[in-house]
Amino acid sequence: MSTFEATDVVRRLTARLKMRHLQLLLRIQQHGSLTRVAEEMSTSQPAITNALAEVEGMFGAALFDRSARGMAPTALGKVALARAQAMINDLGHLVRDMETVATGNAAHLHIGVIPFISGQMLSAAVQRTLPEGGGRLTLTIHEGTSDQLVQQLRDHTLDIAIGRPSTTVNIDQLEFETLYDQQPRLVAGRRLAAQLGRHRLNWRQLARLDWIMGAPGTPIREQVSDIFLKAGVAPPTPIIESYATKLMGELIVSSDKAVSIVPADIADELVRIAGVAIVPYSFDWTLPPIALFTRREGPKPDAIRMFAQALRVACKQDPHLKERQTEY
Repeated sequence: MSTFEATDVVRRLTARLKMRHLQLLLRIQQHGSLTRVAEEMSTSQPAITNALAEVEGMFGAALFDRSARGMAPTALGKVALARAQAMINDLGHLVRDMETVATGNAAHLHIGVIPFISGQMLSAAVQRTLPEGGGRLTLTIHEGTSDQLVQQLRDHTLDIAIGRPSTTVNIDQLEFETLYDQQPRLVAGRRLAAQLGRHRLNWRQLARLDWIMGAPGTPIREQVSDIFLKAGVAPPTPIIESYATKLMGELIVSSDKAVSIVPADIADELVRIAGVAIVPYSFDWTLPPIALFTRREGPKPDAIRMFAQALRVACKQDPHLKERQTEY
C-alpha cells in the first residue's frame, strides 16, 4: 500500500467508521455467518451484507473470506478485528473511568494476575500506589494463565498483567520486565510431610504420590515434568489440574498422599491459611520468573506507571522475595 493509499484509507475511516461497524465485524467473527448475525440483530441478511460491504469499502479490501464452511477473516480482517476488540474494550474502560471520577476516585485499573502471586505483595503494591492529585485507585483483578492474560492485555481488556514469560507466551506488541524469581517448595499434609522429610529426596517415590498441578503447557507444570524426566522417572499424571490456591490447600490437608510444588511465598500462605506443611527439601533450581507485562504502544497512563513503580517497591520489600531478588 502506497503512502497516498494509506492516507486515503485513514481519511475514510476517520470520517465514516463508527462503533456499530466494529460491533458488526466482531459479530461476524463470532458467528461466521451473515444469516446468524442478521437473526441476532433482528434484521435481514441483505442489510447485513450491505453493511459489511460498506465497512470493507472503507478499508479498501475484503475483511472476510466467504466459503461453504462459513466466513473466516482475511489477514487484514484479523488486524481489523484485533483493533476493533481493543477499541470496544477501551470504550468500556472510558465509561468505567467516568464513573470512577464521578465517585471521587482518581483512576481505575484492570490488572491481570496468575494464581501464584502473593496476595500480601499485591496488596502492598495497591496500598503504595498514590495517584497524583489525590483520590483513590480502584481496581478490578482478573485471574488467568500467563497466555490468557497477555492476550487480554493485547486486546485492551487489561491495563497491566503479572505473569510468567515463556516461549509459549506471545509477547508481540508487549513489553515485559522481570520482577523476581521464585524458589520451589514441596507442600503436603503434615503427616506426609513429616514422613517425606525423614528421607532424602527421591523423585521415583514422589511420582507415586497424588499430584496437584496446573494444566498442560503451564510453565511450572512443564518445568516439574522436566525435572522428573531428568531424574529418569516418568512424570506423574496429576489427580487434579488446578492452581487455585484455596482448593489446593483443602485437597492437600484432607489427603495422606497429595502433594504439589508451589512457589515459596505461596507455600507460606498455604501454611498460614490452610494448614499444609512444607517438606524440608532444598531444590537447586528456581521456578520461571514473575514479570510485569504492559503494552508497548503509546505513553503509559499515570495510574499504570504509578502502580508499576509501587509493585517494584513491594517486591523488593517483601521478606519472602528479598533474598531471591535478581537484577536484570
